[in-house]
Amino acid sequence: MANILILGANGQIARLAIQQLLSDGEDHHLTLFLRNASRLANLKGPRVDIIDGDAADATQLEAAMAHQDVVYANLAGHNIETQAKAVVTAMDHAQIKRLIWISTLGIYDEVPGNFGKWNHQMLDNGYLPTYAAAAKAVEDSDLDYTIIRPAWLSNEPSIDYEITHRNDTFKGTEVSRASIAALVVDLVDHPDKAVRDSLGVNKPGTDGDKPSFE
Repeated sequence: MANILILGANGQIARLAIQQLLSDGEDHHLTLFLRNASRLANLKGPRVDIIDGDAADATQLEAAMAHQDVVYANLAGHNIETQAKAVVTAMDHAQIKRLIWISTLGIYDEVPGNFGKWNHQMLDNGYLPTYAAAAKAVEDSDLDYTIIRPAWLSNEPSIDYEITHRNDTFKGTEVSRASIAALVVDLVDHPDKAVRDSLGVNKPGTDGDKPSFE
């Protein structure tokens, strides 16, 4: 059992991870942190607390981190670097070490071939640089982080993924959100896995010039 703080808890991957964490038999306690917390009010219960807050505010984050074991950050937005720095600061002050951080493929220019060129064309308009800067803020910390870099995301319900590591060439073009949620749950259940690593995640057999749904 772990106490888990989920930042950006209304995100699509986060909501799938919440479902899996509440049903995986480990009896975890979840604290859901998001703007407009009323959006998830239906989840409140004996194993779920909900906090309305701003993930760019280190003071709010630190207050939410009391008695937590793991922070899972499913954040997004133009200020993602600011949010990353706030998370690192708050975790340092709260003396929490374990962080699972969702990023994106391409932040290390690790995506090869025509797909890599296409990915740059799609994401170079401020998205990749800001997410790369956020990941660097996490990597420069002394936290026990795992960064997750999903391929392009689909809503397929199946869980089917493979992993590459920080200095590996990225594989595949797509992966399901359910697969990323399953990986998050696996890291929560096995907190010694992939510590201070950055994981590229794709569905096997999806190599190509772009995802099948684009």
